[in-house]
Amino acid sequence: MATTDDPHRETFERIKEVRAQAIHHARLAQQFAAERRDLMQGLIAQGVTQADIARELGVSRQAIQKMLSV
Repeated sequence: MATTDDPHRETFERIKEVRAQAIHHARLAQQFAAERRDLMQGLIAQGVTQADIARELGVSRQAIQKMLSV
């Protein structure tokens, strides 16, 4: 077990900070994915096709299907 005077303490602390940041960013990514999905579903409800969305975003229609299915 590491002690407070451990020469690696700073590294361990940095690892903890980076892990916390990664968790935070993963949560943000989930929120953005949900928002993206809601926005696309809104477009589809207005009659925009998945192909139109894909063309506008520069991705395949299959990518749109995957984004909508998550």
